[in-house]
Amino acid sequence: MLTAYKKMGLIGLLIVALAAVCVLAAGRGQVPISPSEVAGSLLHRLGLDLGPMPSAVQGENALWLVRFPRVVLAVIVGASLGCAGALMQGVFGNPLAEPGVVGVSAGAAVGAAAAIVSGVTFLGGWTTAAAAFAGGIVTTFIVYGMSRAGGRTEVVTLVLTGVAVNATAGALLGLLMFLTDDDGVRAIAFWQLGSLAQATWGAVAVAGPCALAGLAVAVALSRRLDLLALGERPARHLGVDTERLRITAIVVTALLTASAVAFTGIISFVGLIVPHLIRMVAGPGHRVLVPASALGGAVVVVTGDLIARTAIEYQELPLGVLTAVVGGPAFFWLLRRTRARAGGWG
Repeated sequence: MLTAYKKMGLIGLLIVALAAVCVLAAGRGQVPISPSEVAGSLLHRLGLDLGPMPSAVQGENALWLVRFPRVVLAVIVGASLGCAGALMQGVFGNPLAEPGVVGVSAGAAVGAAAAIVSGVTFLGGWTTAAAAFAGGIVTTFIVYGMSRAGGRTEVVTLVLTGVAVNATAGALLGLLMFLTDDDGVRAIAFWQLGSLAQATWGAVAVAGPCALAGLAVAVALSRRLDLLALGERPARHLGVDTERLRITAIVVTALLTASAVAFTGIISFVGLIVPHLIRMVAGPGHRVLVPASALGGAVVVVTGDLIARTAIEYQELPLGVLTAVVGGPAFFWLLRRTRARAGGWG
């Protein structure tokens, strides 16, 4: 277990790693830009005449019109999914809970896809995010209600409910693809694969406030989540309204997931693997786990997106497929590890 100083050191290390990978990601692409030029461009926009600028206008435009929006959205998505995973694991009381595994991401994607296919714009630029939020929160409460038995959440029921919800969401996405035109089919295919290719400053402006609000509330809930980990009865004796805490955490999880998938589609397993790895290093305390999971998730998604768009020249791998390829085996390992510790499911 890490000491308090080492835990703060872990947070600092993650911040440095995130800054480094963001600078690296902004400089990689068809128009190569050095890290010093990336930093110089940022400083010049802040009014500081420090560091070199990109050698051509093309490089400056590539940074501010394409790469910086993509990197910032990747940070938002990763932080949201990492934090949502930590919250869900704390609420359900097991390390296998995650928005993607239990179907919350799929439900949010169905809501967003339905808004796109129907063409409704009653909230302007917020319509897609609002539809994703509605789909995510409905799915979350369905999974939460069906996985509760005898006052506790059963791991097996949680996973099996997630399988059923993901299958149902897949069927609904397929139905929407059947009912819509070619543009709608391409949009839904985008949701199923997951990608940051459509990142814009407008998307950042919509997703950013949702993510910031969710992250702020998640950090505020950290102490009560630590008390909930002691058990429902001890937590109630210590003054925690456990049901209100669960409902609040579920709503925040849906908000974070909606802000993550509203513009990128389904990016699975980030919220499962990152909090679990952070917990193995820093322990179960949510006051460190929640912000560290957000930072770790941001590092993972920015790095994954960098690999997705540079691994094959002039082509881009779907980010959701890449995270699933890595996260699937990791989830299998976590499942067997948890089963071994519990002495079997029977």
